[in-house]
Amino acid sequence: MTSRGTQNRLKQLRAFCHAARVGSVSAAAELVSLSQPTVSLQIQSLERELDTILFERRGPKIQLTPEGSLLFELAQPLVQGIDGLQETFAAQCGRLDRGRLDIAAGESTILYILPEPIQRFAEQYPGIELQLHNVTGRDGLAMVRADEVDLAVGSMLEVPDDIRYIPIVTYQPVLITPLGHPLAEKPEVSLRDIAEHGLILPPRHLSTWRLVDLVFRQQGLSYQVRLEAGGWEVIKKYVTLGLGISIVTDVCLTGEEPLVRRPLDAYFPARSYGLVLRRGKFMSASSKRFQALMTELFLAGRERPGQPAAAGDDSFEDGLLG
Repeated sequence: MTSRGTQNRLKQLRAFCHAARVGSVSAAAELVSLSQPTVSLQIQSLERELDTILFERRGPKIQLTPEGSLLFELAQPLVQGIDGLQETFAAQCGRLDRGRLDIAAGESTILYILPEPIQRFAEQYPGIELQLHNVTGRDGLAMVRADEVDLAVGSMLEVPDDIRYIPIVTYQPVLITPLGHPLAEKPEVSLRDIAEHGLILPPRHLSTWRLVDLVFRQQGLSYQVRLEAGGWEVIKKYVTLGLGISIVTDVCLTGEEPLVRRPLDAYFPARSYGLVLRRGKFMSASSKRFQALMTELFLAGRERPGQPAAAGDDSFEDGLLG
């Protein structure tokens, strides 16, 4: 194939891969900054040259055929590799002086996990433009799947088949109470003890609520939620005011809060935090450097209570959590 033919093939494959990911020719056209007719012609030309049908067309939406799915699996890493070639080459030469890194994360991850890694990365690679997207877990996964971000950082309870989860650090579940609370002086606290007092929990549509509910039901215990509040900082504030007690992950505790903590690892699982990527996605040089930096930071040991996550610790998750 001539160099011009190779260039045309790359344009065809790029258009095809974008259309396959978003399920729409018009949306793919916006991503590659071309007109919709141009992208349609590129895909049709690719189908003619390969003598196959790549999409089933159903109105404005398109769906991959079995042949299209096979081509997407082969072509996507190639397209991403070519598009990231300059950045990857610079990184291999010891330079990472320009580019962009988009990261999606929930509020608690942004507040408690990312400040030091983000600061270190910005200092080491000032030429890389950082974009931090504060989103819900559901929106973060959608952005990862649509390649709107390079990666997400958060906690996962169940890992979908199309998602790759790389746990990096683990935090423990704890009970927090205000000073002087009846449970504050007990060396060991049981679920039955907790059930006698009003709880402050995140909104019930979030995974923390569902996990708490599951554990109490497994023990045959009823419990009372006195207040629903969004965000660990808000929950800590209202616990200090004496409006209730709460079950949190110790990632949110600095040790300076006027609170008493009691371990609950006998009842609740530890929670890992790590990188979330679309399975099969080409990992850019900046993404790899960010992963390495986070791993180095947490493996080196820190004053925070987090511990490095065990390799392969991806057995619990039902979505990306903050």
